[in-house]
Amino acid sequence: MEAREYDLLVIGSGPAGQRAAIQAAKLDKHVAVVERRAVVGGVCINTGTIPSKTLRQAAIDLSGYHMRSVYGASYSAKQKITMQDLLFRADHVIRNEIDVTRHQLLRNGVELFQADASFVDPHTVRLKSFDLHQGYRDVSADKIVIAVGTSTARDPHIPFDGQHIFTSDDVLELRDLPRTLAVVGAGVIGIEYATIFAALGVRVTLVDKRKRLLPFLDAEIADALAYQMRDNRMTLRLGEEVSGIEPFHDERGDHVRILLASGKQIVTHKALYSIGRTGAVGSLNLEAAGVATDDRGRIATDEHYRTAAGHIYAVGDVIGFPSLASTSMEQGRLAACHAFGVAAETMPDHFPYGIYTIPEISTVGRNEEELTQAGVPYEVGKASYKEIARGQIIGDATGLLKLLFHRETRKLLGVMIIGAGASELVHIGQAVLALGGTIDYFVQTVFNYPTLAECYKTAAFDGINRMG
Repeated sequence: MEAREYDLLVIGSGPAGQRAAIQAAKLDKHVAVVERRAVVGGVCINTGTIPSKTLRQAAIDLSGYHMRSVYGASYSAKQKITMQDLLFRADHVIRNEIDVTRHQLLRNGVELFQADASFVDPHTVRLKSFDLHQGYRDVSADKIVIAVGTSTARDPHIPFDGQHIFTSDDVLELRDLPRTLAVVGAGVIGIEYATIFAALGVRVTLVDKRKRLLPFLDAEIADALAYQMRDNRMTLRLGEEVSGIEPFHDERGDHVRILLASGKQIVTHKALYSIGRTGAVGSLNLEAAGVATDDRGRIATDEHYRTAAGHIYAVGDVIGFPSLASTSMEQGRLAACHAFGVAAETMPDHFPYGIYTIPEISTVGRNEEELTQAGVPYEVGKASYKEIARGQIIGDATGLLKLLFHRETRKLLGVMIIGAGASELVHIGQAVLALGGTIDYFVQTVFNYPTLAECYKTAAFDGINRMG
């Protein structure tokens, strides 16, 4: 075989690429990572997951959102909240995560290149340096992992300016909080930002051509989210299609007009356009590697994350759903193990999903619609935060935990939670699911008091009582 410079070359340093590189390094392989940004971490750390979740937490803390049920709807921990207040916290977390990620790669012996990568042939990648004096160099690798992530989809007919009409990638550049905001697109990212701004007192209108929020969710949980969004003064324009977005200026200042196909108009201070994301593959020259994409720039892979070129793998958001940092990390690990013939196991049926809306949502396992379609005899157990002491203490009287279990075997089938701490709380149910546990586990175990974890016991008793 031809000698190549690297055993593994990873293109992209986000969660998927980072995990693939470190896993290969742990297997004593010679590994390099190519990142086009000046800093590592990809979209996840720099413009996506970490910034948005930090902004969310800052919004909750500064607005006193969770305490409004105790002190009244007018309560706020800080009277005048600015974008600078939010960005100060985000900048701190981003800098720390960049440093941690870079340190992890370097201490595992992974080489880092800041360059734009493009394929020359299936085993050779050209690295174009952003330093004009260095030009480019070609590197070869036995195995290659594509982990370039995605970029926001931008309609060429919409006049984006980054301040009045912007995408989620532009949020960190906003100079001021809007008085009113229209969010076009009710996907996960759109809904997360819609609820964050609404918690800060911004009057938000959410527009989507689908008639239901987040159709992959359990219907009851999605309905509960819609109810709480409306209760927080949000307007939901579902089943409406946007025909145009245009900026305009009048005596009150700069505004945005959104035209709907139904003839309605929405006039707002700012507009967030969030109609999906596309694979960031434009400069890779994938044709030279024998790899194709679909119309959204996504790369097809097999169950081992191999592309059509068997030695090239693709992981993370660039391969599509579920496009979560947690699942992307696992995909990177599994791809690196398979590339070098190392057996690795995972539990894809028990991946948790976290949606960081306000309130947050997390699920694991199957929902009611899926069980009904599969003809599985199941029962439901529910617990409301308002009947749990901890729920009253933290000021969340609207949260809900829902358990689905088999009527005959009593095995746990799914967990759905909406409310404070949902993304942490779900892991208890995830462990019981993975170990094949039954609803009786929650009855027989003892949870600390007062905690939200008690919801599991209350929901279990509720489900058992429903069976008579």
